[in-house]
Amino acid sequence: MNLKSHFQLDNKKRSGILLLIAILICCWWAYFSLGKIEQESISDSEVLLIQRQIDSLRSSKAAEETIKIFPFNPNFMTDYKGYTLGLSPEEIDKLLAYRSQNLWINSASDFQTVTGVSDSLLATIAPFFKFPDWVKNAQSKKSNTNSAYKSLANKRDLNRVTFADLSSLPNFTNESARLVLNYRKKIGGFLEDDQLYDIYNLKRAQVFEVKKEFTVKTKPNIDRLNVNEVNASDLATIPFVTFDIARSIINYRILNEGIVNLDELLKIEGITAYKLDRIKLYLSTNQ
Repeated sequence: MNLKSHFQLDNKKRSGILLLIAILICCWWAYFSLGKIEQESISDSEVLLIQRQIDSLRSSKAAEETIKIFPFNPNFMTDYKGYTLGLSPEEIDKLLAYRSQNLWINSASDFQTVTGVSDSLLATIAPFFKFPDWVKNAQSKKSNTNSAYKSLANKRDLNRVTFADLSSLPNFTNESARLVLNYRKKIGGFLEDDQLYDIYNLKRAQVFEVKKEFTVKTKPNIDRLNVNEVNASDLATIPFVTFDIARSIINYRILNEGIVNLDELLKIEGITAYKLDRIKLYLSTNQ
């Protein structure tokens, strides 16, 4: 066998082989050289610095996106305006329902009474309330005439007021008088004067007329229910406590192994600060 003939190559074949060998050598060099490149490690201090820069950028972005509040009349608050201010859908609906009766809000306290917003939220947005000048003048005039109101000793007992007494008040109709008497019967007697505001369809001006002449002097004998022992059915008999809210209170009590402070009920959906003030009249913790 003649092996020599197998190694006899012309110049073109030799050049091709040499070029192929050169390419392979370059590929091997690149592979081993680049494979040795390691990612440079970052120290903890550098990581912390980068994180602070990111947090700073986020804070700047949040500050830019913060909604600026301008003076506004709460009587013309829209759904979107209420949402941006932090009101819940329920609170916004109460405001819109109140305004649909052609009733007006003339003060921050009116706004809280109607909507039931928390004290903290009211403190944030109330400085931006802007009412017409005639409202301010009326409030000023009212404060100047407060001295003309009857003293506590000269007022009659709200829990003994009669139909004739109420119907004789200014701006009071027979139907308005029935609303007061029916509600008093429903709750077993008034525990405080402000419960007059809870009477549906009774206007604020009518409440003022009642409070000028009457006040709670003899409170009904009501045993406060122990919130840690009462059942849902009995809870639902309390003003502003629906059966769904009653079940939520029971569930919260079970999960937390009891309720120490009645203010905890604010964590339950459907209970506002306004409602809690009324609920507290009928509940206790006995702790």
